[in-house]
Amino acid sequence: MKALDVLLWGVLPYVTIVILVGGTVWRYRYDQFGWTTRSSELYESRLLRIGSPLFHFGILVVVIGHVIGLVVPQSWTSAMGVSETAYHVQALVLGGVAGFATLAGAAILIHRRRTTGPVFMATTRNDKTMYVVLVAAIVAGIITTLLGAGAVGEVHHYRETVSPWFRSVFTLQPDIDAMSAAPLSFQLHTLIGMLLFAIWPFTRLVHAFTAPIGYLFRPYVVYRSRSVSDRSPGTRRGWEGPGS
Repeated sequence: MKALDVLLWGVLPYVTIVILVGGTVWRYRYDQFGWTTRSSELYESRLLRIGSPLFHFGILVVVIGHVIGLVVPQSWTSAMGVSETAYHVQALVLGGVAGFATLAGAAILIHRRRTTGPVFMATTRNDKTMYVVLVAAIVAGIITTLLGAGAVGEVHHYRETVSPWFRSVFTLQPDIDAMSAAPLSFQLHTLIGMLLFAIWPFTRLVHAFTAPIGYLFRPYVVYRSRSVSDRSPGTRRGWEGPGS
């Protein structure tokens, strides 16, 4: 076992987790007023209406795909009657569509931020770094999706290398050999992903931890108009004079 492998796949994941958790707690405690996306909808809305849904819905499917691929063992899907071929096909189709939708949405949002004066003026160096790492993670993810499903080159069963390593990290027994056996493209994607999570608490991405999910299930707010006939005869509006 190489020392570099131990550092990358046995030590770095825990450093990332510590930074992610510690940075999020620190940010919430000391920078709640900065816990925001710094919305720029007032400056430009046309491109935002196109790019934002593409990015957010695309990234949601990408996250769900990662959870299934990394957390759910291969034996479980096989027990449910999902063959490995069928799994790779759906991973290629759904993962590919979601990945390209996310990339297209990010490209539109970056173009909007670069070409809209007020939005560009509100862009910080922190934002620029975040966009570079985020786009790199998306591109690397698309490449690994194509490689893993066999669309380009041979099929790689990442659920026999990357997935066991990922689960082993949380049991505090990292399977370094499994991750070392993964192709370079998967290793790069994993490293970029860890970098993204390490900077996550210090960027506008932190707002994902407090997304208003409950807003989707809130009860309707009923507004009722009050006609003149509903008012009692003795009442008058505050701005009306005594003789009105």
